[in-house]
Formats: sequence, C-alpha cells, structure tokens
Amino acid sequence: MYLATTGRPDAPPRPIGARRRVPATVIALGAVSLVTDVSSEMVTAVLPLYLVLGLGLSPIQFGFLDGMFNGATAFVRILGGRLADRGGRHKRIAGAGYLLSALSRLGLLLAGGATTGIAASLAADRLGKGVRTAPRDALISLSGPPETLGRAFGVHRAMDTTGALLGPLAAFAVLWATADAYDAVFAVSFCTGLLGVLLFVTYVPAAASTPPARPTPFQGTALRDRVYRRILCAASLLGAATIGDSFLYLLLQRGLDLPPALFPLLPLGAAAGYLLLAVPVGRIADRVGSRLPFLAGHAALLGAYAVLLLPVARPTVAVVLALLAVFYASTDGVLMALAGPVLPAQRRAGGLAVLQTGQALARLLGAAGFGAAWTFWGQGPALSTAAIALAGALVVAWRIMPAPAPAAALAPAPALDTPEAP
Repeated sequence: MYLATTGRPDAPPRPIGARRRVPATVIALGAVSLVTDVSSEMVTAVLPLYLVLGLGLSPIQFGFLDGMFNGATAFVRILGGRLADRGGRHKRIAGAGYLLSALSRLGLLLAGGATTGIAASLAADRLGKGVRTAPRDALISLSGPPETLGRAFGVHRAMDTTGALLGPLAAFAVLWATADAYDAVFAVSFCTGLLGVLLFVTYVPAAASTPPARPTPFQGTALRDRVYRRILCAASLLGAATIGDSFLYLLLQRGLDLPPALFPLLPLGAAAGYLLLAVPVGRIADRVGSRLPFLAGHAALLGAYAVLLLPVARPTVAVVLALLAVFYASTDGVLMALAGPVLPAQRRAGGLAVLQTGQALARLLGAAGFGAAWTFWGQGPALSTAAIALAGALVVAWRIMPAPAPAAALAPAPALDTPEAP
C-alpha cells in the first residue's frame, strides 16, 4: 500500500477478495448508451449528405450549425450536473436528456426540409446529450467502490463505442434498403432512441439521495477543493495541447494521398481499437491508480504526433490509429474514475460536469490554435509546436496531479446496487 501526499484516494490496487463483477447499474447504463449511440450515429452519419447534397446547404452553413450546437453542449453539461445534484436527481435529469435526444429525431422527420426546424432538432439533440452526460457518469461513479471504477467506466465506454460503430452501418443499411430515403433513417433512429429511453427507465436505478456516510472534505462548489482543482487544471492543460483527431486523420490522408472515400474508415479504425482496449485499461487503472494510465494515454498521443512528423508510409496509419485508441481508452472514462471519488456524492454530478466542460473547451482552443498555426506556418511547424506543447503539458500534469492513496483514506459512497447500511 502507498499513501498519497494529498490524503485522497485515486484507485489503489484491488483489495484481496474485492467483488469483481461489474455493477448492474453500469451494465444497464452501457446498454442504454449502446442503443442511444446507434440512434444518434445513424443521424450523424447521414446528416452531412442530407443537408449539403439533399437540401443544398453550403459546407460553411453546415459547419456553422454543427459547431455552434457542439459548443453550446459544453455549457449545458454544467446545468445538467447542478440540477442532478439537487436532491440526488441523477436518474431524472439523465432520463430527460435521453428523452430530449430521442424526440429530436422526430423533429427531423417533422421539419420537412425547413432549415429552422432542422436547426431546432439539432439543438435539442445537443442539449439532450449535454444534460445527460454528467448525471450518467455520476451514476456510474456511485455504483461501486473507488477501486473498481476504472473497470466500470471501461465497460460503459466499450458498450457506448459499440453503438457508435453500429450506428453508421445501420444508417447506410436503411438507405440501401429504401433507395436513399433519409426520412426512413430518421424514423428508425427515433424508434431506436425511444428504446434507449425505455431501457433507462426500466433498468437504471436512481442514485442514493442520502449524503455519504463519511464527512465531506469541503462544502459548496467542487472548485473549493484543492485536489479537485489540481485534477481540473491538469486535464484542461493537457486538453489545450490536444489538436483533435480530425487533424491527425487529415495528416494521414494527405501524407498517403488516400481517396476521399476511404477517409471515413480512419475514425472507425481508432474506435475499434478503443472498443478493444477500454476494459483492459480500466482494469489496469484499478490496479495501479487512474493517474498513471491517464498520463500514459497522453504520452501515446504525443507518440502519434512524433510518428506523423516522420515520412508517412502505409504502416504509419496502423501505428497512429493504435496510438489514438490507447489515448482514448486511457483518458475518457479513466479521468472520471480519477475525479469521482474526490467529490462527495451530493456534489459529484456538478463536479464531473465542470471537469468535462473545462476539458472540452480546452480541446476546442487547442484545435483552433493548431488550425491557425497550420494555416500560417504549415503543417510541419504546427505539428512540431503541438508536440512540444503536449510534452510540456505532460511534465506539468505529472507534477500537479494527485498521487493515488489507499482506499481506507476515504470510504466509498454506498453502491447503487446494494441497500445502504443503516
């Protein structure tokens, strides 16, 4: 056992005899995310074709709509988290988000090609996603003890990614079967989204509304806690040095002169690797602590930058996609597993929402900065600068992120799958 200088838990080695099964809450939320992602990715896969080719919107109009609503999602997460923390309404708020996203598909059907209706439907989808994210992750983090959260988030993210992979395949299957009838895709997506809502209502238990048995280390907002602030600063700093995977795919495409038809396969390759690695990396995080895998994931991203600075060959594609898969598997759910136990139960959703929002905005700034650097300096100098920035951010994050501590330092909140002790 080893003791953190902060006196807070991360994810220590699994105690002997600890329960190894994944909580039922995590499996239920994973199934909901899988079905919901099939629904949402069906629309995402065909939306550019529908808007640009079908309705005649210009690429800049489509980019404006998509970028504006994606940016708004980051701020809605904070609202969803704060609402969920009031009275322990995690399930209610998350369910409202899932329902809003499902109804947005119906809005696309009823819009009939009207730009205003389509914009309103896209806004509803992004708002639903933003509202549900933090309460959902809070439900996962409250479903079991801290030393099992890495695996729990890994299982959830793996099921979520499975839906993201199946969604585009389902969309193009519907288009093929209906001779490019986009309304049929929206109808199937709406029905699939409602199935996700039904699964959520039926099988996901509500979060415990009582405060945790241990005394909370701070009151008020999560930002008053020093350890949480260190995690937030480290994650945001690393996010600002992340240029975005779309730029990496574009560098691969340009380096090999890939046909445009093959470009969509690059994200699928990274997603497939993420699917395979999410659970094993989560188990590693439970054994060694979430801090080390989180930093190692960004080191893998730095490796991808370095590989792309070399002459691009066909093996480069496999190496970069593998490193991207390691990056996502080691950072997405692992960060939630790292921060969750630091936050008291009655502030968990709000704290996770602030963390997710800070990281998302930092990545948005990082991507915008890289795009500007590429435009003015060229891709080589821009990528070199990004690699230096990420290396520096890793050094700083290593120094400021809290080290793991034994589970005894902080008792876990009651699990959702078992009754609370009297």
